[in-house]
Amino acid sequence: MAIAHYDLFVIGTGNAGKHVAYDAVEAGLNVAIADNREFGGTCANRGCDPKKVLVGLTEIIERSQNLKGKGIKELPEVSWSDLMEFKKTFTGAVPFTTEEKLKDQGITLYHQSPKFLDENTLSVEGKTVTADKIVIATGNTALNLNIPGDELAQISDDFLELEALPESIIFIGAGYIGMEFAHIAARCGVDVTIVDVNGRILSNFDEDLALQLQKKSEELGIKFLFNAEAKAIEKLRKNYRLTVDHNGNSEELKAELIFNTAGRVPAVDELDLDKGNVVFSKKGVAVNAFMQSTTNPSVYACGDVSDTSNLPLTPVAHQEAYYVSKNILNGNSAEVNVPATPSAVFTIPQLASVGLTEQEAQEQGYDFIVKTASAEDWYNAKRLNETHYAYKTLIDKQSGQLLGAHLLSSEAAETINLFMMAMHSKLEVNTLKGMVFSYPSWANDIKSML
Repeated sequence: MAIAHYDLFVIGTGNAGKHVAYDAVEAGLNVAIADNREFGGTCANRGCDPKKVLVGLTEIIERSQNLKGKGIKELPEVSWSDLMEFKKTFTGAVPFTTEEKLKDQGITLYHQSPKFLDENTLSVEGKTVTADKIVIATGNTALNLNIPGDELAQISDDFLELEALPESIIFIGAGYIGMEFAHIAARCGVDVTIVDVNGRILSNFDEDLALQLQKKSEELGIKFLFNAEAKAIEKLRKNYRLTVDHNGNSEELKAELIFNTAGRVPAVDELDLDKGNVVFSKKGVAVNAFMQSTTNPSVYACGDVSDTSNLPLTPVAHQEAYYVSKNILNGNSAEVNVPATPSAVFTIPQLASVGLTEQEAQEQGYDFIVKTASAEDWYNAKRLNETHYAYKTLIDKQSGQLLGAHLLSSEAAETINLFMMAMHSKLEVNTLKGMVFSYPSWANDIKSML
């Protein structure tokens, strides 16, 4: 049997991989795509989209609790099973519709993770195939804890498939995944504990606002154990036992379920990248400014699996895929350029950020002004009886432009986009303050944050 040859072979069917595949087909290339899981990628199947559906319910719970006695007489009753059925209306059809659309475009589909045999040759589904160009867009996967009993810990995929909530959960990791799921579980009545090796939550976000979110989380009933390293997990009759090293002392915690939310790493283990002369590290595939492998010119990588300074976010993956397509189709003609990118933690309240933190601005030598305050007494917080609303903005003294913005509010994930637009457009703060926004709106509040 003849070896199948493709102009382009894409590994990964998330937003980045699909984007490159569709662009290549439109340009007349013969394209194949492969995935070792359901087609459609992490975000649509088991990530940001289904997670946000679950968050929607907890937003109702939070707002009802805040307004009880102020128009709300009884709190809503939660049905986790109904919520999960609703979630499935968003995820259930994703694999099938993704495959059908790819087929309709004439793209050949493979349902396995390929392995490199050499720089341009792959083994997939027991077949050997070759390709002029290969794109790696496999995203991230859960970090292995590498402790005795780590196979007993569940991961974020499992949380999104829970048929019923347990009485208690321990989350190992206080990053955005652990925090988001902890808020969902706690608001649905679960006894939640979060364990982390660091001294606080969300170490990549502004410390002052993160500490305020931590305080709100504690008010919600979430317990934290910081400076604690997971050492072992054991199965008991009903619960699981987690042994941790807490400040040099061995301690034990018990819960009905334990989730590994310690972080995510590039999904490259199944690819045999060494045989393809593709250099990689724990940060991902090493790429140059064109998103091309630094060691194999036939290979490109985009999205979370690539080793860049960009944030591991879905819209960033899409942006990188745009450049990969352009450089494959037109030669390396466009260096990747990802503008200031907002990121958000979908807890309640939400924590959102764009641009530099104070520490980063100091390290980069900026002379800047910091404006920060709690804003619980502002109208938008008071009308919803919310107790945590705060901001911090960094303004460059020389240019008068924003260096960074950090928000904590129930609408922070939306409001932060206005700061992103201002930074991307290089607007001076005085120009932004002179604009007229709708009132009363969260957007109008940004003028008082500058």
